Amino acid sequence: MADKFTIGDAAGPYDIADLTTAPAELANSHLDLGSVLMPVVEGGQVTVEMSATHEPEAVYLVTPVGRIGMHAFAAPRSGGQWREVVRELAESLRADGAQTSIEDGHWGREIVARVPGGSHRFIGVDGARWMVRCVASGPEESEVQLAQLARAVLAETVVRRGNEPFPPRELLPITLPPVLAEQVSAAQQQMVDQAAAEAGVDAETGGFPSQPLSAAPSEPSAPAVEPVPGGAVAQSAAATVYSDDADLPDQSDVTASEPETAPESADAAEATQRAGATEDQAPPSKGSAMSRFRRRRR
Repeated sequence: MADKFTIGDAAGPYDIADLTTAPAELANSHLDLGSVLMPVVEGGQVTVEMSATHEPEAVYLVTPVGRIGMHAFAAPRSGGQWREVVRELAESLRADGAQTSIEDGHWGREIVARVPGGSHRFIGVDGARWMVRCVASGPEESEVQLAQLARAVLAETVVRRGNEPFPPRELLPITLPPVLAEQVSAAQQQMVDQAAAEAGVDAETGGFPSQPLSAAPSEPSAPAVEPVPGGAVAQSAAATVYSDDADLPDQSDVTASEPETAPESADAAEATQRAGATEDQAPPSKGSAMSRFRRRRR
């Protein structure tokens, strides 16, 4: 019989089939993105990047020390995919001018790509027909703290591989939880209304109104669980949505199957840091090792 694990013991990343914890119990501690459940960070924020066609492209945790993204990929049963990705991605990053090094971490090799003023750390773990990859980006002065936080997030991440056939290295499907999907929908409507207002037309009919446009506030549906202050449900409800033309760093296209994409600039890394800083940090999310990590830093 396979070993069973409990969220909070920092023994992940976990396969969802190996957990004693039911997914519903993780609603306030993890963002359920379909193929990957990512723990939220105390004092962090959730951001969603949208493509040029206004489709959700990536979800990130923006923290006071940098930004963390998590993606799960299909992998062969034999494992060893991250080893191949490390070699290819490191070569590509060097070719793009980044000062790249390989470091030994808790799960093995980690890639660190340094650019003026910032760095990007890639951490990968092979699982049961999946590979999960964490990307942590931030300013150079926070590199050590961000690396520790990224490992803590990865250690409590859960992968839901599913039984669908996917070729190795293909990104596993990402779906947004209802509360986060509502934020994206509201942002999309706001973009449409803003563009229509600038053009002087009605967003729905295409006609020219006789009075200024006014968008009615959306009525978000009640979440399935009682939100914990600072938890995943609360952070999702307060998510920030960015489109491709927004001034936000982009790491979403640095995938396992496309390692040739260059890292973001130092200015973008600094923008990530500024976006994550808040004057009043939210209370720690319950059931997460992130709060314990933050207490150790104080």
